[in-house]
Amino acid sequence: MRKLFFVLVALPIIGFSQILKPISWEIELSNENPAVGDEVEIRFNSTIDDTWYLYSSDFDPDLGPMVTEFFFEENDTYERVGEIIPVNPKKKFDSLWMGEYTYFSEKGQFIQKVKILKEDFSITGNYTYQVCSDIDGKCIPFDDDFTLGSGSEPVPQQNVATSTSTPTNSKSLISILITAFLAGLVALLTPCVYPMIPITVSIFLKQSKSRKEGIGKALIYGLSIIVFFSVLGFLISLIWGFTALNALSTHWLFNIIIFAVFILFALSFFGLFEMTLPSGIVNKIDRQADRGGLIGIFFMAITLVLVSFSCTFPIVGTALINTLSGGSILEGTTAMFGFSLAFAIPFTGFAIFPAWLNTMPQSGGWMNSVKVVLGFLELALAMKFLSVADLAYHWGILDREVFIAVWITIFGLLGFYLIGKIKLSGDSDSNKISVGRLLLAVVTFAFTISLIPGLWGAPLKSLSGFLPPMSTHNFNLLQKEAGGSTCEEPLYDDILEWPHGLKGYFDYEQSLACAKEQGKPLFIDFTGHGCVNCREMEQRVWSNPEVLKRLSENFVLVALYVDDRTQLSQDTWYKSTYDGKTKKTIGQQNADFQITRFNNNAQPFYVILNEDGELLIEPKAYDLNISRFVDFLDQALENHRNSTVLRLD
Repeated sequence: MRKLFFVLVALPIIGFSQILKPISWEIELSNENPAVGDEVEIRFNSTIDDTWYLYSSDFDPDLGPMVTEFFFEENDTYERVGEIIPVNPKKKFDSLWMGEYTYFSEKGQFIQKVKILKEDFSITGNYTYQVCSDIDGKCIPFDDDFTLGSGSEPVPQQNVATSTSTPTNSKSLISILITAFLAGLVALLTPCVYPMIPITVSIFLKQSKSRKEGIGKALIYGLSIIVFFSVLGFLISLIWGFTALNALSTHWLFNIIIFAVFILFALSFFGLFEMTLPSGIVNKIDRQADRGGLIGIFFMAITLVLVSFSCTFPIVGTALINTLSGGSILEGTTAMFGFSLAFAIPFTGFAIFPAWLNTMPQSGGWMNSVKVVLGFLELALAMKFLSVADLAYHWGILDREVFIAVWITIFGLLGFYLIGKIKLSGDSDSNKISVGRLLLAVVTFAFTISLIPGLWGAPLKSLSGFLPPMSTHNFNLLQKEAGGSTCEEPLYDDILEWPHGLKGYFDYEQSLACAKEQGKPLFIDFTGHGCVNCREMEQRVWSNPEVLKRLSENFVLVALYVDDRTQLSQDTWYKSTYDGKTKKTIGQQNADFQITRFNNNAQPFYVILNEDGELLIEPKAYDLNISRFVDFLDQALENHRNSTVLRLD
């Protein structure tokens, strides 16, 4: 019986022990002393720790994440008026769930109107909800009670433990900076920019009385480019950042517009037409450049930016849109700074070392090839934005295999273009191709061929951020039953299931009995229906053949869902030694077991025990590194063979 394990000595705080409640609640009435017949609001106010978010109550519960729900015990002292309303939740599309959900960060509020029927009123109930972390991959479901009545004080729900705030991920900013910098280098190779480098540097050197003055002007020119782009990134992030841009990035209309814009620029890069800004705007800015001095140099820089608009906008626009989908001012400014830094360096560098100008390759047909290659890349990226809209509204026009087929076609055509089998307007008539172009063609064809297995269900994990989820794949010839060790028919297998064809249990005692019978270690997966990070672990780590092989052959498996609401028979109910509440459902008992036995309440959480219920290795949480997960399994198996257990006393 599970109760037997609950009376074990409580585990001390060790490395994996971490009971968190990164959210606090205050429940209050809009009028503390309402009269009979008054309508008042019950306000459920939540304060959420940094880097955590709370799922709201107003999206389809069939989507996947755990919807916040409120349950009121009806009595004759009050009556509900309408349904509970979440106040201004944010929206986000998640490709893992294939839909749009609502959530709160930092602060959240739900309002329920009630009518008071008696002077001595009592309002009681409970609410279930889930909070998840963007940083460390934890998801935690909760089930709390509330009580309000005549003369009662606001009901605070104290934190069990408060999570620590995590600062902005410096690695992500560095990656944004590097990516944007590389985009700036690519923009320099376009026909709109490359020929301007020697011309602009020559102007500085000829107009200056000394080399020192020319270098100074070039430095100011480069700095002006950086300031212009960085301020532009800051303003765009400030105006459209945070929740507005994040919501826009998941809206079907926004994604369709971006899809159309990318297609338009791709056609322009292919030479179908030329896209330029209105000449009046460019001429007005150019006239300001004739004023001389620092102001003139600044407007010279802006003129360059505007003249090169048709080549640079698709590149900088792609970097900015992808960066700002998170809505961060710092990320948007960093992206534009990185792009402009690469853009400005040649103008300053060649002014300082003018002899380097002689080493620059001559302008020619190769620059048109750069534009065409960028056109193919814009075409491929456009599919991503169409896919977001398609997934959000379940149009079914760009399922995973269709998306992959389109990419195979695009990159296949790019490969043929690079080896000269396809020519567009502006291309030279030469039948010779350079070594660099040949090597690029080899890489392109190799990438194209690597996409082909995806048509039959290969996971293509390195492209998971671009491709539609596997669940949209209409046929999968590669998937097969992974198997697993079971002794008898698992309980609850009619309502619960394992991913990837694995076979296992959903009840701890039943799985432990099987582990004893087979002499295998027991792999416990503390999971949840609405745990997005659990699904990500299953898709990106468990799908690995090495992981699947070990799970199916070497362990008895049990998945303990902590948010399942299936009510158990009354004779299995018990009162928790942790919070004193009666645990009536599968999820409540599993969550209580995790807290009571392992002093942890976050999911995903992986525990490996021997057949006597002793810990073989320190439990593991969310970690997308496959090799570390394999090592975790292998070390547990080694400890099991050597009868080595983790002593906790």
